Amino acid sequence: MSTTKNLLVELFVEELPPKALKKLGESFASTLAASLRAQGLAAGDAVATPFASPRRLAVHVTAVAPKAADKAQQTKLMPVAVALDAAGNATPALLKKLASVGADASAVPGLKRQIDGKAEALFLDSIVPGATLAEGLQRALDEALAKLPIPKVMGYQLETGNGPDFQPGWTTVNFVRPAHGLVAMYGADVVPVATLGLTAGRITHGHRFEAAVADISLTDADSYAAQLAEQGAVIASFDARRAEIVRQLTEAAAKEGLTPIDDEGLLDEVTALVERPKVLLCRFEPEFLAVPQECLILTMKANQKYFPLLDAQGKLTHKFLIVSNIRPADASAVIGGNERVVRPRLADAKFFFEQDRKKTLASRVPGLAKVVYHGKLGSQGDRAERVRAIGHAIVNQLRLATLPYTVDAKDEFDVLDSKVQQAALLAKTDLLTDMVGEFPELQGIMGGYYARAEGLRDGVAIAIEDHYKPRFAGDALPRNHSGTVLALADKLETLVGLFGIGQLPTGDKDPFALRRHALGVIRILVEKNLPLELPELLAGAVPAFVDSIENPSAQLAEFFNDRLAVALRDQGYSAQEVDAVLALKPARLGDVPKRLAAVRSFAALPEATALAAANKRIGNILKKAEGEVLAQVDAGLLKEPAEASLAAALAEVGPAADRLFELHDYEASLKALAALRTPVDAFFDGVMVNADDPALRANRLGLLASLHAAMNRVADLSRLAS
Repeated sequence: MSTTKNLLVELFVEELPPKALKKLGESFASTLAASLRAQGLAAGDAVATPFASPRRLAVHVTAVAPKAADKAQQTKLMPVAVALDAAGNATPALLKKLASVGADASAVPGLKRQIDGKAEALFLDSIVPGATLAEGLQRALDEALAKLPIPKVMGYQLETGNGPDFQPGWTTVNFVRPAHGLVAMYGADVVPVATLGLTAGRITHGHRFEAAVADISLTDADSYAAQLAEQGAVIASFDARRAEIVRQLTEAAAKEGLTPIDDEGLLDEVTALVERPKVLLCRFEPEFLAVPQECLILTMKANQKYFPLLDAQGKLTHKFLIVSNIRPADASAVIGGNERVVRPRLADAKFFFEQDRKKTLASRVPGLAKVVYHGKLGSQGDRAERVRAIGHAIVNQLRLATLPYTVDAKDEFDVLDSKVQQAALLAKTDLLTDMVGEFPELQGIMGGYYARAEGLRDGVAIAIEDHYKPRFAGDALPRNHSGTVLALADKLETLVGLFGIGQLPTGDKDPFALRRHALGVIRILVEKNLPLELPELLAGAVPAFVDSIENPSAQLAEFFNDRLAVALRDQGYSAQEVDAVLALKPARLGDVPKRLAAVRSFAALPEATALAAANKRIGNILKKAEGEVLAQVDAGLLKEPAEASLAAALAEVGPAADRLFELHDYEASLKALAALRTPVDAFFDGVMVNADDPALRANRLGLLASLHAAMNRVADLSRLAS
């Protein structure tokens, strides 16, 4: 067997797009290694280590063979009746087929006869030579480049190339960035592969400014990372470079008693911008801290890729960290340059904030009529009015859900409604401010700041600030009642409106983030355990659109059910548990976690399996019954001891389970049903449901219908049957 060696492939390019670098590096490494494995050149357990820096994509693969093993291959030729004449000699058709697969008449004696379908056919056994490393790596390299998740391809002309017809500047290739070097090392040897007009060698290049040598001649595949670090001043591994940045950020912040902002995306982007990171401490004038910290943090992160520093209370300080790509002995010039660069950005934020405060949010309301929301749904002004109407409907639903209420409670709901109405009217006005125009990510947040600056009620300001929450998975929920109602109203307006005009998500496409809006509604209803029912919420939202949409309540109910099922499975509930609870389409989503816990507890009981199976059987019997089956029992028609026993047990257990259900003690309600196992088993062992006597048959079906109703209030227990 051939001795394996390690392989190193590197493509040296101009600066790659930083937001795409991590995926580019992972894709290049995984695809190239997978191709080598598929060709038999690398074992299944071969380790592929990716490298990615601003100017390189590379992969190191362990245990690569110089040649793949030969493979036995059997090729079907044709039916014997066509291949051989009456004397058993090869026909011209067979000889022609053999020639097409690289064989000749000498192969005829060795052909095998096998039954193929209904006829006998001839098969050719042959050995396919395994690919050499040069052949296989060329295929793997071509595949890796073809499958790169390139955000945008650019075309450029080659300056060097091979062949008599090559003309510098005339041959065009397309790639993410111009490529200038290719390395392919198998142990200490160069593998002769080529791509993008480049031929592989052993020369690579280090840091643009701080490399010890211009050209780094790699000793072998295993020396790549070490030589780049020592001679090229480059940390080639994306993960190692990121870890070094985190270490330096943490160390520099700790010296100041502060904490760097936590932003994984920013860390990835900065890692993709530098090859030799050096973290430096900078400062800006404390006077800028009068501007809302979200504005300053966003401009430092988004525009400058800086790491703001926070104090122990999470408040922004006037210090920040930068990640430099050079390590000068005297860093003062680098620090000073970055401090000068950030100052105009912060000044712009300060200017926007001061200018925006010169106009009240209320004075901006008329301007919403000029901002188009959707061609079929009108302006942001129209939308604000719909959100107000939906918010009012939600407050009334809460009012009814908590009846009977005292006069004080009535006053509380009136105050809540007033806050929601005011907040709904003003919530979208910050879209017209300079700050949100510059930083759309701050919508809602800035509205809250401007509302407080105007002296509006804190409940209104918080509602405006929180009405987009939760914005993403894991985001916080609205903090107060008015914010909760407004967030629900805003999301329901979006869902009902867009579903009502047929703008549903399809496949991976969800341009209006309707799945996220639905999950937001679900999280608010579930995590805050609100006494609101989803069908009523949807029904209460539709009238806000008057007659401009089709009623999408049925579609939306299914959509919510699907989203809730996905979310619950992601939380670790089994498909059976989720199906059992959601099969009943519970109207109050706040009850769902308690129902799931009850189902899980019930499933652990020794009686659960038998009762679930019986429940499934009962459901099937009732489905096949002719006509309507009423859930009622005539005691005078209980002829068999087993049916009388079941009716008596149900009369005792059913009301107790129902009382516990009404108290929302779902676990105890289901556990109470466990007492029915013995009489249910006895019933099916000793009673013929479909009796010849119509009255007996109807009474027994009625008994089963009563049992079915009692057993399936918390969840559809038949879904637990295997």
